[in-house]
Amino acid sequence: MKTRDKIVHAALALFNEHGERSITTNHIAAHLGISPGNLYYHFRNKEDIIRSIFSLYEQHLETGFQPYEGKKVDVDLLIGYFDALFYTLWQFRFMYANLVIILSRDDVLNKRYTVTHEQVLKRATSILTQLKKDGVVVLEDAEITPLADTIRMVACFWISNQLTHSEATQITKTSLYKGLLRVLMIFKAYASESAKPTFIRLEQHYHALARAEQEED
Repeated sequence: MKTRDKIVHAALALFNEHGERSITTNHIAAHLGISPGNLYYHFRNKEDIIRSIFSLYEQHLETGFQPYEGKKVDVDLLIGYFDALFYTLWQFRFMYANLVIILSRDDVLNKRYTVTHEQVLKRATSILTQLKKDGVVVLEDAEITPLADTIRMVACFWISNQLTHSEATQITKTSLYKGLLRVLMIFKAYASESAKPTFIRLEQHYHALARAEQEED
């Protein structure tokens, strides 16, 4: 791995573990065993590193939430979407925990975030539209985009909600599975009669994963 990539991945790990605000570029350099000067050769400052991390975030969203085509809607297909959501929340949890402040510091990143999530909303709308056509969910056409936006909103702010409305001081995989189950609850409310058993199986799957993580904690 190139030094630049090592810096990005080390920063991501440290931000997730300790919080972005408590980690400096010196901490990142020391963690990698390189000089601050070597780090500054690749990145001007911490905001520059965060922008590179955001590029990874964009890639995960792009690959994980593409509309399906010509596929049977079953448990495995839906697990693919929910696993992608879980992975994104877990892998970039530092950002979701402090999203408003991070974006308020960097106008360029703020604009990128807006554009990225406009694309996320379009893809989520396309996925819901296809799920409706395939008889998986039942809703009016006018409800599709608002529902997609509501799901996006719950996912994006679940972490900050946990940190501000519970006794949690850090985010665990268990708490993220609980957020995933809330999103599933929304889907289940719109599920067709024929699709409800599929969503029940999905709930059982993620309840089991949440219990397993809790036992490890």
